[in-house]
Amino acid sequence: MIGLWDTTGNEVVKALAAERRSAGGVASGLALTLIAVVDEKRVREAEAAATIAASAHPCRLLIVVRSDVESQRSRLDAEIVVGGRLGPAEAAVLRMYGRLALHAESVVMPLLAPDVPVVSWWHSEPPEQIANDFLGVVADRRITDSAQAPDPVAALKQRAKDYAPGDTDLTWTRITLWRTLVASAFDTTSEQVVGATIVAPEKDPTAALMGGWLAARLGIVPVLEPTTEHPRMRSVELQCANGDCIKVTRDENTALFSRTGQADREMPLVRRPVGDELAEELRRLDPDQVYSEALGALAGLPHLESRPAHRVHVWKDPALAH
Repeated sequence: MIGLWDTTGNEVVKALAAERRSAGGVASGLALTLIAVVDEKRVREAEAAATIAASAHPCRLLIVVRSDVESQRSRLDAEIVVGGRLGPAEAAVLRMYGRLALHAESVVMPLLAPDVPVVSWWHSEPPEQIANDFLGVVADRRITDSAQAPDPVAALKQRAKDYAPGDTDLTWTRITLWRTLVASAFDTTSEQVVGATIVAPEKDPTAALMGGWLAARLGIVPVLEPTTEHPRMRSVELQCANGDCIKVTRDENTALFSRTGQADREMPLVRRPVGDELAEELRRLDPDQVYSEALGALAGLPHLESRPAHRVHVWKDPALAH
């Protein structure tokens, strides 16, 4: 590891190149550049998640920590790690202070790996408008996490208003196993679904997006049955036209799959670490149309996939927002 304190972007570029030469084959075959935007207190979380993701997708990891944007003095501190504790990744942890934090792209752009896609991931409350952050505008894929907002469901609806093809949210990734279990019910039936009930806390974003997915796929209006007895989505029940019911109920790391006229089955439904969720999203770098349809159904905004994929940076100074 190389530590650079009160340094410049040019020195960071040189240090990263020197570490790459020292690491040799460890740093070859990069699949993408991953830009992680995090708060100081969550840097270690982001590193742990990126280490898991990098084991499947060797990448250049640029962790951007914006600190004290109102400081009168701009400063850049950096840590360079190639291989080592972060696995098969080239990493630079960039701590930016003062006005430099508002122009992070001036440091980040020269560090992007050549000829590979760029993915930006906010391991923090997502921006209201991605176009306000140049680190989102430059990316081919943008990963937010609405669960980290004070009102996660409202944050998801804002993601729909601000959507452009290439956006995704880890809320969507968290219901992958749920969607797989529900979809598997239709492997052996063609019965029409006429209703759905979701039992979940009122502000659970996974339940809201699950409802959007069911609405987009089945053309129904799911009913949310609020609960305070469970911290997250508890069950999804589908009502069929012939009177049959299909229900998936979570219990710790398993799910009970029940269906009228059939024996109950216990299926795995594990809560995955953020690194596994991030790795799943990095498997595809094209727009996710199914996600856009589910998000649009949730927010009442159809045809999100037809919006332009290109964003133009809109400057916003957060220091003037108070």
